Amino acid sequence: MAKCRFIFFDVGNTLLFPNRGRILAPLPVDRQPALATWQALERRTKQEFDQGMIAGKVDHSFWWTFYTHLLQQLGALDVASHGVRDALVENTQNSANWDQIVPGTRDALERLRQEYAIAVISNADGKIDAVLRRCGIVDCFASITDSGNVGHEKPHPAIFEAALRDMKADAAESLYVGDVYSIDYVGARNAGMQAVLFDVAGAYREREYPRVESLAGLEDWLKQ
Repeated sequence: MAKCRFIFFDVGNTLLFPNRGRILAPLPVDRQPALATWQALERRTKQEFDQGMIAGKVDHSFWWTFYTHLLQQLGALDVASHGVRDALVENTQNSANWDQIVPGTRDALERLRQEYAIAVISNADGKIDAVLRRCGIVDCFASITDSGNVGHEKPHPAIFEAALRDMKADAAESLYVGDVYSIDYVGARNAGMQAVLFDVAGAYREREYPRVESLAGLEDWLKQ
């Protein structure tokens, strides 16, 4: 493995996490899932979505699938609930609703950028830089590549190539950190980059992919 000089980060479920209160507003408060339920659904959806992506048979978005499972679990998946599912998906795809940051994130990024050039590659709506700014970490990154501006989403190689060009980075010396195997890990590897999964929900604990569960874990992994 080539020496890593550049680290590119995903944003959602890696640097920032969903504001579940805002995202789940279309559901009655007493029907909104607890974090443990949310993460169990995330694990299930990632495994199904990855299988579909690898087989070339993905009919719907990750979040469409996620909320279909949630509404089925609530016993609420009827014709009337389809509008609720659409509203939940729309809320989740709004980058402004991904503004929850783990304490210590900025400190970890500051430490990492002492040793690496760090940047962002995100499937978002063209506004992820504003969210990173509001969360107080935008200035940690030398480059922010947002699919809403590039016109290609991960795992398409074009978005990785655009970010590498912007950073004047060699793919072989670059690491990508993201949370979905078929989108982040496979996309980065196909672009010639190294990759590690950021697996807070534990979707890949039983797999042999390189994975970490926190930025502190990433720092330790990089020292190995």
